[in-house]
Parts: sequence; C-alpha cells; structure tokens
Amino acid sequence: MEYMGVFGILLSLVLLMYLAYRGISVIILAPVLAMLAVVLAGEGGQMMGIYTQVFMAKMGSFAIKYFPIFLLGAIFGKLMEDSGSAKVIAHRIITALGIKHACLAIVLACGLLTYGGVSAFVVAFAVYPLAAALFREADLPKRFIPATIALGAFTFTMTCLPGTSQIHNIIPVSYFGTDMYAAPVIGISAGMCMMLGGLWWINRRIKAHQAEGYGQNHSHEPEALNTQQLPGLMMALFPIIVVVLSNYVLQKHMIPSWDTAYLSEVKFGAITVNKLNAVWSMIMALLAANVVVVVLHWQRFNNLNDSMTKGALGSMLPTFNTGSEVGYGATIASLAAFVVVKEAVINISPGNPLVSEVVAVNVLAGITGSASGGLTIALEALGETYAQLAAQHSINPEWMHRLASMASGGFDSLPHNGAVITLLTICGLSHKQSYKDIAMVSLVIPVVVTAVTVLILSWVF
Repeated sequence: MEYMGVFGILLSLVLLMYLAYRGISVIILAPVLAMLAVVLAGEGGQMMGIYTQVFMAKMGSFAIKYFPIFLLGAIFGKLMEDSGSAKVIAHRIITALGIKHACLAIVLACGLLTYGGVSAFVVAFAVYPLAAALFREADLPKRFIPATIALGAFTFTMTCLPGTSQIHNIIPVSYFGTDMYAAPVIGISAGMCMMLGGLWWINRRIKAHQAEGYGQNHSHEPEALNTQQLPGLMMALFPIIVVVLSNYVLQKHMIPSWDTAYLSEVKFGAITVNKLNAVWSMIMALLAANVVVVVLHWQRFNNLNDSMTKGALGSMLPTFNTGSEVGYGATIASLAAFVVVKEAVINISPGNPLVSEVVAVNVLAGITGSASGGLTIALEALGETYAQLAAQHSINPEWMHRLASMASGGFDSLPHNGAVITLLTICGLSHKQSYKDIAMVSLVIPVVVTAVTVLILSWVF
C-alpha cells in the first residue's frame, strides 16, 4: 500500500501539470487531485476529514496571512498603471539609454517596477507598448521583446535581490526565521549573473537575426504613447521609493523595537514577531504607497473607485491559486506514503540540504507552472525539515531562504506558465516565435546560476 500511495502522489502531480497546461484552473484541480492521492494512498475513509481539516485549513491560513499583501499589491499595481506612473518610469529609462541599449533599457525598466512591488502582469502591460516602439524604431525583430520583458520581470528582481517586494521573497521568511533582506551578497551576485547572462543571450540573438527587421503584419501593435499626459518622473517614482524605504525601515528598525510580548498569548497564536515582521512591514509599506499614489495623482484617475475595485478583484485569483496549491502540498505531506517521497528528495544529496531544497522547489514549480505555487508546496511539505537540517549542518538559514526563492524562478517558466502565456498574448506573439528565448533567459540561465550558487555554498560550508 505504501508504494500505491507513492504512485498516487506522483500521478496527482503529473495530472496537475498536464491539466493546468490544458487550461483548467488550479483552484479546481488542487482539491480534486489532492483527494485522488488520498484515495490511492488507502486513506479514502478519512477523505472528508483531510479535505476540511488539512486542505482547507492550510489554504485558509495562507490566505489569512498573505491576502493583505496580494490585495494591496494588486491595487498598487493598478493605481501605478492607471495614473501613468508605470509608463513614465519605463519611458524615461528607455529614452535615457536609447536605441543602442534597447534591451538593457527594457530590462531595467521592468526590474525597477518589479522590485518596487508592481506585479509582473502589470509590468508587462505597461512596458510592452514602449518596448514595441523602441524595437520598431531600431528595426529589431519583434519576437525578442517577450524575452526582454521576461528577463526584467520574471528573474533577478523577482527572486534574487534582497528586499524585493514580490511574494516569492516573503514566503520563505516564516519557514526559516529570516527577513526579506536575507543573504544580500548571494542575492545581488546571483541577480547580476542572471541579468548579464540574459542580456548577453538576447543581444547575441538579435545580432544574429537583425536582418529580419521588426517585421510586418504583427498583431496587438500598440498605439503611439502620448507623453504629454504622463506625470513627471519624480512623481511617478516616489510611490516606489516609499515602498522600498518604508519596508526597510519598518522591518529592520521600527517593528523589532515594538513591544510585542502580547503575541505569546494563545489568542494571537503564541507566535514571535520574527515570523510576522516581513508580512507586517510589507502591509504597511504597500498601504503607505497606495495612499501616496492616490494623493499625488488624484486628478489623473478617470474613476479612482473603478481602478481600486479592478485591482482588488485582480488579487483574488492569485491568492486562491496559491492558497489552493498550499492546501495541496499540505495534503500530500499528511499522507503516510509521503515519508518515502520525502526521504527520496532529502537523499538526493545526503548531508547537503541546499541541493535537495533547490531540486524540490524547481521540480514543483515546473509541475505547477507557478513560482509561488512550487515554492509554497515544497516549503509547506518540507520547510520544517529543511530548517532542521540547516541547523544540524550549521548552514546559515539565510542561504536556505535565498536559494528557495531563486529556485522558484527556474522551471516555473515552462510553456504552461500563466505569466508566460499572458506575456505572449500581450505581445501578440506565439510560443513558436518567442518561447525559446523566454526559456533561455527565465529558465535555463536562472537554473544554471542557482546550481553554480549551490556548488559554491556547498564548498564553503
């Protein structure tokens, strides 16, 4: 029965990958396939108990903890988009660097917005019209635009750089007792390697195919940007500055000085402030940034309530997608057969949890087609074990945090990834035209950089 249980776990994972690729919502797939694994593991008699007390409990606890960040982040992204702030930041960077450095300009514009808390989807919508205009003016092949945006929005600023406001940098905090600035030297070094490696690849590819030119008869061609309607650069940048600086001050200085002894009481979950620090600081930083956007750009909103409502509604799907994946991971981890899977994963490299963690997160991110989904499933199932192994082998928990985050941004970029599909749709291009280069800059190079980082750290400890 143990082997049947392992088969059930593997079958459910394969079906999750295949059916998600076919377009079925993870919110539907996760509970159904989790219960399939329960039945095949011979625990079908406990199915309803596992569904309500394990799957739903973990899904709910994730939503309770992180929903404010998803909500405020989505509203912030929408307000930055509708106020024209996201466009003006991208426009000024692209204009300053010019045609000769087209790819670098687009990557930096995407990176700044992503680091400041604007979601990758909003970044793609904001930057694409400017990237298309720049590529058209320089007569560069349009099919390389998605890879350029992906490099700036889906890689180093999403997972590597210390302090990045993306959820992939916040999730590991509660498992390893770290903060969002964990392993800064490792993160910055790896991030620079990803960025420079990606730029080398894209520029090399453009040079080899420059004779193609921008091309004709493309779909989804953007209208010319009216820069007269955009706000000034400093007004556009100020909300992002507020996010970054207030998050740092709150997390590093203010919150640790508060009297939080009351958190030890049962009604607060008998928790320490260290496990809440990153979430609290991010909530307050995003709230402050939203207020700043509204105050600075009050007259630029056609309908402020409409913008905030669309932002709020846009936060629901990613919250419940990721929450469902957390519930799925917790259900799989609760099965007796998971002990076999767990031992197999940990023993990929006995005595080196760095390797095991990176492999587990990458594989699960690839299966789910989601960086945050793979990260949460892996850490929900194995996070406590990795924390214990890190302590046992005297490994800095900040390394575990940074590598988990970096690993989530590797195999997640397989063809069924929702962000990849959305990016191609925005650009009016197909997988056949552009996916090879997206995969190279957001999958191959990040995986190689993460692997090299693991090798170096393994040699150090």
